[in-house]
Amino acid sequence: MKWQQLISNKRLGQEHRHAERHDDRSEFKRDYDRLIFSAPFRRLQNKTQVFPLPGSIFVHNRLTHSLEVASVGRSLGDDVATRLKTLHPELTGTLFEEIGTIVSAACLAHDMGNPPFGHSGESAISTFFSEGKGNYLQGQLSKSFWSDITHFDGNANAFRLLTHKFKGRRTGGFAMTYSMLASIVKYPYPSTAAHKNKFGFFAEEFPYYRQIAEELGIACLSAADGQEKWARHPLVYLVEAADDICYEIMDIEDAHKLKLISYEEARELLLGFLDETSKNRVLARIEEEQIDDINEQVNYFRSCVIGLLEKECVDAFVNHEQEILAGQFGKSLIDCINSPALEAYQRCKKISKQRIYASKVVLDVELSGYKIMATLMETFIEAAVNPNRFYSRQLLQRVSSQYDIDAPDLETRLMAVIDYITGMTDIYALDVYQKINGFALPIV
Repeated sequence: MKWQQLISNKRLGQEHRHAERHDDRSEFKRDYDRLIFSAPFRRLQNKTQVFPLPGSIFVHNRLTHSLEVASVGRSLGDDVATRLKTLHPELTGTLFEEIGTIVSAACLAHDMGNPPFGHSGESAISTFFSEGKGNYLQGQLSKSFWSDITHFDGNANAFRLLTHKFKGRRTGGFAMTYSMLASIVKYPYPSTAAHKNKFGFFAEEFPYYRQIAEELGIACLSAADGQEKWARHPLVYLVEAADDICYEIMDIEDAHKLKLISYEEARELLLGFLDETSKNRVLARIEEEQIDDINEQVNYFRSCVIGLLEKECVDAFVNHEQEILAGQFGKSLIDCINSPALEAYQRCKKISKQRIYASKVVLDVELSGYKIMATLMETFIEAAVNPNRFYSRQLLQRVSSQYDIDAPDLETRLMAVIDYITGMTDIYALDVYQKINGFALPIV
């Protein structure tokens, strides 16, 4: 793969206008702005990240997480561009210099396809078909569609959200640049070739990804029918690293705010990323600046760790550039960072799994979210399968007009239900759940 081909500002669905564009270096900024002002992005403010939506103590939701990931992603992209231009002077003055903006935009979009209630919402959708009442539909659906819905994944749904021509929308969906779209596809293969339920695009959007991959010269690793696999676009590694950094480190900070871990534990975990010299320098700075508030101290430790991990990931990307461009790099950048940072990162992951993700407050929202999502799936899928029944007609009127719920084709109607439910916020999903179950009546 070659950088000059990998970085393209051609827009999906607007290829015919590409020759008319002259302000080339602003196209990636338009991607970023288009996402920031979009309704699906705004809805992330009411979607669970890890902890329940905040009460008196504010913790991260999908929106704040995405903004922070975008900030780290921009730094990663800018620093990689600076480093690689010294190794490849021919990249100076080209669109390659804009990779910080591309990565930042991709980071904004990386969670936009996630349904309400996080991973429990994903599980509720897939298990409704694989284990639940929707299992009887398998014989009525194509193999590829069945594979998509029984392995439902928010990553693939984000690509669909950005590229699909929903009713009333233009061709190309959000009409994003090719390079930005490729940068969000962490698993560049269809569900029929998926490993551990992770895949990059639904069968309906498969042609879009193939078109993008061929235009950008992304290496095709396997060309078997229905099993096509591509190498990752190199910028995917930077998006993934920004997500990894923010997800793990910010969860420690949130857990401290919610008193799931003590100040002493948070301090030990975060300072564990630093060598003795850096640790002493940080502690001296806190004392010098009289930062006495423990929350502010944790914030300061966190910022130091993010800065360290960002630098380590830039080093890893530059050191492995040739493997990445050859499609032969099989790790995440986080896996390549040096000790003691890597050991500290693994400790944080272990504590998160034991003390945070298994905590009562997190399990409660996952259990409730799963029940809400499973009920919505059962009710709306039944209506889509039998659209002429009285209750079905009443229920399907709730579905937004942008989704093709009246299509004669069953698969299209089922996907319209999935589009509708995954686009809900946690609060809206709860409201619909209560209303269709008669727990709450609307007040005019």
